[in-house]
Amino acid sequence: MDTPYGWLFFGNFDLALISLYMFWIFFAGLIYYIQRENMREGYPLENEDGSHANSLLPVPDPKTFVLPHGRGEFKAPNDERESRDLALARTSEGGGFPFAPTGDALADGVGPASWAARRDEPELDGHGHAKIQPMAKVGDFAVSAGRDPRGLQVMCHDRKSPGKISDMWVDVPEQLVRYLEVTLDDGTKRLVPMPMVRIKADRVVVNALDSASFAGIPTTASPEVVTKLEEDKISGYVAGGYLYTADKRASQLKALGKVLTDPA
Repeated sequence: MDTPYGWLFFGNFDLALISLYMFWIFFAGLIYYIQRENMREGYPLENEDGSHANSLLPVPDPKTFVLPHGRGEFKAPNDERESRDLALARTSEGGGFPFAPTGDALADGVGPASWAARRDEPELDGHGHAKIQPMAKVGDFAVSAGRDPRGLQVMCHDRKSPGKISDMWVDVPEQLVRYLEVTLDDGTKRLVPMPMVRIKADRVVVNALDSASFAGIPTTASPEVVTKLEEDKISGYVAGGYLYTADKRASQLKALGKVLTDPA
């Protein structure tokens, strides 16, 4: 009796092994796809001198994303780059070494005070409203626990006060205080990130800056809205003060210690 050719074929065909091979091929393709999609933000990579760096995988073709609340479209990846020149200089000809600031690092926004070129528009909630707003404008918020800092003097690490707390900026959907608004002695206003302050019974302490540096905090274009770009600049400036005003802090502490130990 002749054996059908179909039986001969499937008799030597290991379905379990072929299924395993197919799974490996699918999984490898999935990893490749996910990694390529992951390369839509922050790519193409750049070397420290600004030239394009070689990537192991090719950068995917641009994809168009429709932004909510009528904010247009965004393509990623793209070749858009920051237009500003960073006030930095090489410390070594080799790669991987740090760059040193060449000017006022806090004002230039470099190193620990650096900021990302985010979109110059406020972050919105699900209803298209600005998430972060002054408490005086919102009206439905109140301090339910702890000390209300409004009206307290701001004290810096030089033991001087640049002004008073005039308002709190809240994240409306999250119901959190994001910034404290400081009215300086000259009448202008600045925002300080909430994690950078310590609220005491009679004052608000900002150890990151000295009183003279407060005037350099980037301002907001609107008195009622802070954009994502402004948030990055403000947070970078205040946080960078921990390093870039360290020399002032050390000299002030040294002078204070001398005064305390001087028998006169």
